[in-house]
Amino acid sequence: MRKRAGASGKLSSEFELIARLSAGISLSRRTILGAGDDCAIVSRPRGQVLFTIDSIVEKVHFDLRWGTPQALGARALAVNLSDIAAMGGRPTACVVNLGVREGITSRTLERIYSGLRDAAREAATDIVGGNITRARELSITIAILGEAGRGVMRRDAARPGDEIFVTGTLGDAALGWRILAGKLKTRGDAKKNRASEKYLVERFLSPHARLYAGQRLAALRPAPAAIDVSDGLMQDLGHILEQSGVGAEIDAPRIPVSPAYLTLMGGDMVHALTGGEDYELIFCARPGHSEAELSRRLRVAVRRIGRIVRGKRLNVIGANAPIAAGWDQLRSRG
Repeated sequence: MRKRAGASGKLSSEFELIARLSAGISLSRRTILGAGDDCAIVSRPRGQVLFTIDSIVEKVHFDLRWGTPQALGARALAVNLSDIAAMGGRPTACVVNLGVREGITSRTLERIYSGLRDAAREAATDIVGGNITRARELSITIAILGEAGRGVMRRDAARPGDEIFVTGTLGDAALGWRILAGKLKTRGDAKKNRASEKYLVERFLSPHARLYAGQRLAALRPAPAAIDVSDGLMQDLGHILEQSGVGAEIDAPRIPVSPAYLTLMGGDMVHALTGGEDYELIFCARPGHSEAELSRRLRVAVRRIGRIVRGKRLNVIGANAPIAAGWDQLRSRG
């Protein structure tokens, strides 16, 4: 990446490109020194620090032909913000590593960063530095810092008797991916299908982290056990059960799905149970909270889908098909 950018949009030198990508970044007062030095300097929070990292990789998590580079940049940040949301935190600062393959122009990278900047600004998160390296496929890796409030939601806090809730709807992103990848055949009303497909594709391309909902949940006493739905309801809930040493019963007909999901899948709940990348929140709260009360508190629809039980089994009641595990980062998609 030592060639300068010309009219064709080829990549400039690494340092020139970093300077161009960083030019439009605005910083809050909590950042003392942003991009441009060996390290950023950020002010120390008063409480506990949250720290996470995640990557999205071309041909594994996305295809550049599916959406705009701006949406891709925003999506890369949303994946990390969702981890902060799942613990009830507030994001503060992040660093970005771009793995760049041959054929990617500086214009494409600038558009990715434009989406990143907009998403970071909306989430009140400072982009304080990063790195660019050669790679076989385009990848975006983000490490993000966050501040915990008075309560932190953890995966090991579920107890028998807790009720299991989920925000939003599930299975949309999994169907959106299958539509984009040409792996979903639909039948019925073509006009309804097109509208549904558009909605589901958008859910995959432009997820939103439930930051406000997570912060409001963490304020409950005791703070619920929680996780975000990145790999699928079954697999992600399984992490809570494993770390808490408990089991669960899930009422499959109560799992919330969107009208678009119903249009294409009818009563088939497999994708709602196992599909990942919705980035909704699963949480396990002590009895006594109604769906209506939680929906008002979190400003998003909330549905009770089951309960925590003794033992270590996850039973799904009312599912009309065998249930597989869920999305695994080291296994190819079906």
